[in-house]
Formats: sequence, structure tokens, C-alpha cells
Amino acid sequence: MKILYFNCAMGAAGDMLAAALLELHPEPAAFLKKLNAALPAGVTVWAERDEKRGIVGTHFHVDVHGEEEGHGDGHHHHPHTSVAEILARIEALDAPEQVKKDAAAVYRRIAEAESQVHGTPVENIHLHELGSLDALADVLGVCWLLHELAPERIVCSPIAVGSGTVKCAHGVLPVPAPATALLLRGLPIEGGSEKGELCTPTGAALLGYFAAGFGPIPAMRLLKSGVGTGTKDFASPNILRALWGESGEERESILELSCNLDDNTPEEIGFAMERLFEGGALDVFTTPIGMKKNRPGIMLTVLCKQERREELLRCLFRHTGTLGVRETAHPRYTLRRDFRTVETEAGPVRVKTAEGFGVSREKPEFEDLAAVARRLGISLREAAALLEERF
Repeated sequence: MKILYFNCAMGAAGDMLAAALLELHPEPAAFLKKLNAALPAGVTVWAERDEKRGIVGTHFHVDVHGEEEGHGDGHHHHPHTSVAEILARIEALDAPEQVKKDAAAVYRRIAEAESQVHGTPVENIHLHELGSLDALADVLGVCWLLHELAPERIVCSPIAVGSGTVKCAHGVLPVPAPATALLLRGLPIEGGSEKGELCTPTGAALLGYFAAGFGPIPAMRLLKSGVGTGTKDFASPNILRALWGESGEERESILELSCNLDDNTPEEIGFAMERLFEGGALDVFTTPIGMKKNRPGIMLTVLCKQERREELLRCLFRHTGTLGVRETAHPRYTLRRDFRTVETEAGPVRVKTAEGFGVSREKPEFEDLAAVARRLGISLREAAALLEERF
């Protein structure tokens, strides 16, 4: 398993994350060339070696119309940009669809946080620093780098947020700023050793979206490390470290959350299952059971990772009539999973691959197979038969 660990002892910003990931990329110069080709006219990114208190790393620069901006996190003035305009700009980029999807999701997080802070509908939010072109370069760079590095698990340390106040477009605000605090909700944070803003809204949105777990460095064989430097200078090195490693361990621990229901309709249970999957459940299923007073009932079971526990518990209590949820930890053994794409006369088809424990399996992705069947006007089984020889 490929593991990426972010050490955020000095907080996180979009440019620091991009720089640290760039050091992990096998061809950083080629990546920057590709990123520059995709960015809107007038925006250029470049990287240079930098030093913070004796620690050497990479600094990620963004030039907008020939002038270097604050990377979207410097709380400077830019023309206001609506969320719709930002999303349209992202959709128009010449970048992989998954990268654009991730970048748009990060900006939606930012917009929703701003919406709550200002009590304004999302469609009326006009972002300042975060909506500027330099922030777009940071977000797109991080999303694209993660897409190409393709870690199977991303873990992050507790995020240092700093202390004191920060000056931004809305005046002087306490650290963490209100929008940043909302973006960090549910994540482990700490003040850190420095006074000032250590974690920016962009950094918080990116980590909240991509990190699957928070805590100490997981057991892994370290292969490479990257260092991204920040814009500000502090008594401690203003850096963010990215550790890249792999684990041959195919066992993990998952949680089983279950409850017995006898007062929910099938529609309510179906809706609850949908919300549980949206909340990050690995699997959700029902089992018919007999309950007290000879009542037939349903046992609703949720399988999840530890970091999704609190959110899924809230979901269970909110969307079902249960008064209590049981929790059991289970070891889980999994095959290594990946995707490859097969080109066919009916279009591209993604194929799931799974390996480990002496077995190897392949299976076409259902949605792609169904698209072939619809396109050719044949059954699903006939479509699978047509594709078998290519696997």
C-alpha cells in the first residue's frame, strides 16, 4: 500500500502542500510545464529551492499577469469572484476529469464555510483571496499532483493553526479565522509554537478533503520525503513535510456499527442507508431479525474506518429511531485494488484489478459495461462476453 503522510507541525497552506508534493514527483519540471499549459492565460507557476532556518525545501510560486501574488493565502485584495465563476473556470481547464472534480469539491468546501460565516447563500458568496487565480493554481496543483502520485492512503498529523490574530479582507480576525475553523471542524488541531496564522483556509480545505486519517506516522517503509516552505518566517522552520512510503501489511482494523430497528419504514431505512454511504461507510446492509415482544425487525449494520466513526454515529441516530448503537472492531484483510482502462470498439472500459494472497482477479466496471450494452443494444451478459477476450 502506498502511503502519504503530511506533517503539519507548522500548519498548512496551499502553496506548501503543492511544493512538498512536487518534491515527491518523479518529474517535477515536466509536471510544472503541464500545469502551466492548463492554467488560465496570465497565470504561471514555478518552483525554486528555499531555506527556512537551515532546512532546505521547495517554494511554490504563482505569478499572475507578471506579478507574484500571495498564493491565495496572503489575505490581499483581488477582484471578487463568484463560486459559479470559479467552478466554470475549473471545468474549462485542460486537465483530467478527476482532477477537476477534486478541485471543484475543494472550492465548494470553501464556499460553504464562507456561506455559514457570513449567513449568506452559497450562490451569493464572492470569494476574495481564495477565489483569485493564484489560489486556483495552488488547489489545481495539489489535486493534480495527488492524482499522479496516486497514494492509496493519506494520513495527516494534528494541524497547527497558530494563535493571535490575522488581517484579512474582512478586518482583523482571531486565529483560526472563522472560515478556517469551520473547514477544520472534526479534524485534530493544535495551537503550535508560533503566534500568527499557520493554517490557511486553502490548506484546511485541501486536507479536510483528501486526508483519510489523522494521527502519528503510520508504520511504513519510508521511500522519499518532500519539504514545502511557506511564505512567512517564524522562529521555527516554516515548512510542511510530506513522507512517502509503502506498507506490505494487508490487514487493517475496521469498525462495525449496528442497531436493531422495529419502528422505521422501508423508505426511511433506505434513505438512511444512502446517507450512511455518503458519510463514508465502507458497506451498509440489513438483516431480518426477531425482536422482543415477537416483533419482526431489521438489524442495520455499517462497516467503516475509525476516522468516520463519529459522523456515521450521528447519521444513524439522526435518520433512524434507534436509541443505541453497538460497536465492534474487526481485523480486515484486503486484496490490493487498482483500475486499468481497456480500449474497445464500443469505447473505453475500466477494469477493476485485485491481487494478493496468491490470487489475481479482473472485472469490468459495471457502469462502463452497462454503457457498452446500451450503446450496442445488447444485454449485459452479451457485453461482458464481447469484452472477455480483451481482459
